[in-house]
Amino acid sequence: MRLMEPLRIAPDVVDISALKKWTDFPVQHRFTDYSNSIDEPSHHTISPFPCQPALNNKIALWTGDISILQVDAVVNSTNETMDENSIMCQRIFDRAGSALKMEIYNEVKECKTGEVRVTQGHGLPARFIIHTVGPFYNIKYQTAAQNTLHCCYRNVLQKSRELGLRSIALPVINSVRRNYPPDAGAHIALRTIRRFLEQYSDSLTCIILVLEPCDLGIYEIILPLYFPRNLAEQDNACWQLPIDIGGTDGEPLLPDRQIRIIDNPQHALHDDEETVELSAQLETSVNIGEHAFAQMQGDLDRQRLLGERSVTDPLADIMIKQMQQKERYERLLRRAKTEDLTEVSGIGCLYQSGVDRQGRPVVVFVGKWFPATKINLDKALLYVIQLLDPIVKGDYVIAYFHTLTTSSNYPSLQWLREVYNVLPYKYKKNLKQFYIIHPTFWTKMMTWWFTTFMAPAIKQKVHNLPGVEYLYEVMAPDQLEIPAYITEYDMTINGLRYYTPDQFSEVETSSRT
Repeated sequence: MRLMEPLRIAPDVVDISALKKWTDFPVQHRFTDYSNSIDEPSHHTISPFPCQPALNNKIALWTGDISILQVDAVVNSTNETMDENSIMCQRIFDRAGSALKMEIYNEVKECKTGEVRVTQGHGLPARFIIHTVGPFYNIKYQTAAQNTLHCCYRNVLQKSRELGLRSIALPVINSVRRNYPPDAGAHIALRTIRRFLEQYSDSLTCIILVLEPCDLGIYEIILPLYFPRNLAEQDNACWQLPIDIGGTDGEPLLPDRQIRIIDNPQHALHDDEETVELSAQLETSVNIGEHAFAQMQGDLDRQRLLGERSVTDPLADIMIKQMQQKERYERLLRRAKTEDLTEVSGIGCLYQSGVDRQGRPVVVFVGKWFPATKINLDKALLYVIQLLDPIVKGDYVIAYFHTLTTSSNYPSLQWLREVYNVLPYKYKKNLKQFYIIHPTFWTKMMTWWFTTFMAPAIKQKVHNLPGVEYLYEVMAPDQLEIPAYITEYDMTINGLRYYTPDQFSEVETSSRT
């Protein structure tokens, strides 16, 4: 069912008054409770995006056809030659008619990445179409992609203001077809929209976020961070918002380009230094973060003159912290090798099961067999270290089976964070894939949240798989040893098409016994 469709009927034209505003959506208290369990300082003392009901009332969500919205303008996320063949583009062009193609061919011709072009709406209920081109994403040029995506959203909003428009339908401009991570794009989109509305609240009365179903869940989680609807969401945003929340317009900030200049190092004891912001004068997105010049620490002369210790040096703090973590892990490893862990190993929820098609060992974790509320979690951590330490010296993969788990199988986020922080870098570096089989919707949301805010190093390695069948693409069936109840459940929801007669007979025999 599409969201916000009156009487569940797909109308020919939808007026924006029929759309449900963000301020009217129910607050997800269940998700909010998790953030309060994190025992660490918040990223922000005060939420940089306070609750403003007037702004929330300007945001609406829509997962239907963008071409039937009766707004002043719809935004078309296209390519440089403006002939993108995505489903959303096809809907816009089909309803607008051949006149749109002729206008583009005769007058517009092309649109560069990050820029916008405006055409008439033609056969659309909308008066105008604002075309823009999102960036390709490459981790090596992440900064450039972030800046370009911000420009797309900002230019669209500015153009709407210039044209005197009151309502626009704004789809997700970043695309997985261009390798852009959906959640990272959502952060840039929402903070750019928020900053624009703060500055020009009278310009637009309604921004309809046009979302595909795959993006809806992400936006429902991230929207409360930038558009909190109550004080609880506003407070939780202090933990869940990233440290970098952009500049005054929501643009990505580059710390490497903020250089402090003083007349004379000998005057550093006084508070009359002049701070020069160079980022506005640098138009390129050259990343100098790895250059030695970029590693210079601010006000080193002040530190020397005041006799400050090197412990105040952020680099020294990081090195000390790494040494402490290494010592702690080595102590735990010694304990893991000497203590009796049979009460944990006997459960059988964590074990190595063969190798994948690239010869990498596969570690299996059976969620239903993990008694999180009864087990000694300290010993559970020791067993994890005992099992994985020899494996993680090289590349490895993990297959986590969420099949038929209940709340009694879920450890706290605080414990998961503790485990993640204790395990050294080699665990994250050599982990090549993390498969979650039979995830629920809530599992997907919490996995996204955990990898975004607590374990970003493994975020791109996590994959949700609806069935065991998909594991066979990366590892041979005879290399995967899993409990019979998992294959039984899998056959009930996915059928028998990929099970061999031998596997099926094994499941039957196991069921009878």
